[in-house]
Amino acid sequence: MSAPRREHVPSRPTWRCRACGIAWPCSPAKLRLLAQYEGNMPGLMVHLVTLREEAAEQLAQLNPGTYPANLHQRFTDWVPVRSAP
Repeated sequence: MSAPRREHVPSRPTWRCRACGIAWPCSPAKLRLLAQYEGNMPGLMVHLVTLREEAAEQLAQLNPGTYPANLHQRFTDWVPVRSAP
């Protein structure tokens, strides 16, 4: 009998992946999000920016007086940007 599959979702307030333990969004989470928002990159960006702000607030509460580094890169820099036609 195999172990239940865990989804690659964030564990709040640490923002580490529940399945693999690395900083979320991990590679499997990114692939899932890209598939989920296929054809709607602006919607994906709005979703990720909202999560980034939530993560910043929660991570700052874990480490008062500091702002978590590289959240922009971690949450949004990997999203493909389409150039205007």
